[in-house]
Amino acid sequence: QVQLVESGGGLVQAGGSLRLSCAASGSIFSINAMGWYRQAPGKQREMVAGITSGGSTNYGDSVKGRFTISRDNAKNTVYLQMNSLSPEDTAVYYCIADIGYDIWGQGTQVTVSS
Repeated sequence: QVQLVESGGGLVQAGGSLRLSCAASGSIFSINAMGWYRQAPGKQREMVAGITSGGSTNYGDSVKGRFTISRDNAKNTVYLQMNSLSPEDTAVYYCIADIGYDIWGQGTQVTVSS
């Protein structure tokens, strides 16, 4: 069984930074794309950033230029560096990985105060 465990969420002031991590564990043969989604209260879950096994990245329009996704294939871990945070970034952030099918992490709360 493969699990994703996120860490790094918390409370930060507007303009600040946070770094999220998501580590995959279990019987992993290979991981294809990995990424991050977020869901704010009363809103639909939205894509934040994605990265292929080869390192190609894509970002949601609202985070371009502020967030950076990266991964360490040797550690089966994906990261999300979030800079210039605003209250609009407040949400539960979920990690996702394609291991032949999609698996999700449990989510980590990010709260940005004004």
